[in-house]
Amino acid sequence: MILVTGGAGVLGSRLVKGLASGGHKVRVLTLAGDPFVGRLDATACEIAYGDVADAASLARIFDGVKTVYHLAAVIIARDRETLQRINVEGTRNVVDGAERAGAEHFIYVSSISAASPEGSDYAQSKLQAEEIVKSRKGMHYTIVRPSLIYGKDQGQEFMMFMESLLKYPVVPFVGRGLARKNPVLADDVVTGLIPIAGNPKAYDKTYYFVGGEEITIHDLARLMLACRGVSKPILRIPLPLCRLAATVMEKTMKNPPLTRYAISRIEHDAPFSIAEAREDLGYDPVGVTEGLQRCYGQFAPR
Repeated sequence: MILVTGGAGVLGSRLVKGLASGGHKVRVLTLAGDPFVGRLDATACEIAYGDVADAASLARIFDGVKTVYHLAAVIIARDRETLQRINVEGTRNVVDGAERAGAEHFIYVSSISAASPEGSDYAQSKLQAEEIVKSRKGMHYTIVRPSLIYGKDQGQEFMMFMESLLKYPVVPFVGRGLARKNPVLADDVVTGLIPIAGNPKAYDKTYYFVGGEEITIHDLARLMLACRGVSKPILRIPLPLCRLAATVMEKTMKNPPLTRYAISRIEHDAPFSIAEAREDLGYDPVGVTEGLQRCYGQFAPR
């Protein structure tokens, strides 16, 4: 039995369908009343309800489970306490339950931001969760660090970026836009995750799941606009001014359109290698130009 936490999410539901179609017995852990559980209609899986942040709600969730894919997490939160409660302590609860049940393999979907967590409560929470996963000696682990995940109108951070690009007639852009990114198509992440289960080659390793094309974030912005049939000027705003604006917004607004975390992600290079994932898992992602064409159809090149 394979347990997938967060299995009703955009990525999780695709993973569940892929595992089930491959003949695996799958149990999905999701929150009671989750409006997205319908994504799993007609999928051969068992649905279980509980909250990773509430250890008592996870009783019997792990019965018969040999492999765990832990995807349940929060990306955007107003306070550090929420990130700690769900991403850190929630992971601890799932690891504890899996270990007590005799699970053999724990697969944690982390974030590429955990490689450079400075200045980001989210990234630090993912790194702390990774350390919890790696600290247990009773079962093997595999950690996956995806980059910016995208799909057609999918991927929380991707869609936030898209919305910011579409919002104004002139795009206010953070910094010069020279940081190199490597977004990854959601389907490629799932294709890479499936062969990890019970794979001795993947035991006790950390993989980077990035796309097949490096691109500056400025060129990525142009590409994202093009895939929506939009062309508009981009106004580069100096980083010190952006940081000052973000600080003020975070202190005065409930949902600030710009945050210091967002700036840290925008200006950070993400040139990570997929060589080990390719060798062990057959991971072979498409580049973002091809990926967006698959999602949105043909569009004029940037």
